[in-house]
Amino acid sequence: MNDFMPDRTPVEDSNESRFSQTENGGSKVTIDKETLRQTENTDETIRHLLSTYDLGAKLRQLRLRKKIALVDLGKHTGLSASMLSQLENGKLVPTLPTLARIAMVFDVGLEHFFADKRTNRIFSIVRSDERLRFPDRADSPTPGYFFEVLAFGATEKSMSAYLAEFPLRDVKDSRHHFHAGAEFIHVLTGQLSINYQSEDHLLGPGDSVYFDASEPHSYTGRAEEGTRAIVVTSQPRL
Repeated sequence: MNDFMPDRTPVEDSNESRFSQTENGGSKVTIDKETLRQTENTDETIRHLLSTYDLGAKLRQLRLRKKIALVDLGKHTGLSASMLSQLENGKLVPTLPTLARIAMVFDVGLEHFFADKRTNRIFSIVRSDERLRFPDRADSPTPGYFFEVLAFGATEKSMSAYLAEFPLRDVKDSRHHFHAGAEFIHVLTGQLSINYQSEDHLLGPGDSVYFDASEPHSYTGRAEEGTRAIVVTSQPRL
């Protein structure tokens, strides 16, 4: 379930500043030029400050860690592959909405981009109305499941937790995947069929399963009313 990637809609970024002068005609041009120079210097200062955080390098590292192409990341963020490439190369400075969108896709907090690597946030609360619901695949007309990230605000997590919803589907339509680390699933409602090592296992409310996620596995909701489960994935042991 670590391959979760949400589908997003485009966000328009704006970075414009407008100033007007009310001086008399004789000094207006001089003041406007000076204002322009100050604005340019301010922009340069901001760019220099942001460059010290290596935002582009951190974005690229996240994308490569997930083994996602720029085009695919663009589908999930609503940003063009060209813009993402320029962000990674430091040619563009991301606005806060753009950075927040990317952070949510990769299940990291904004602190990931700005915090000192030596400091970790070890306490993070996510309110129920803050979560967003995503399909398992952005381009699928009939997603195999939907999920909500339960701890997207925490950084440097050793595990990731999700609330997953599995609509009723045919087992033959399930899609296998695998990832490093372990996975734990606890069924809350409905019935969930899990295919692991070519065997199908049916779980009902209150049932749990823990397994090595490096083995191909798939999930299929088997209840007419849908299935809900808590899913936890962990990083591999060093």
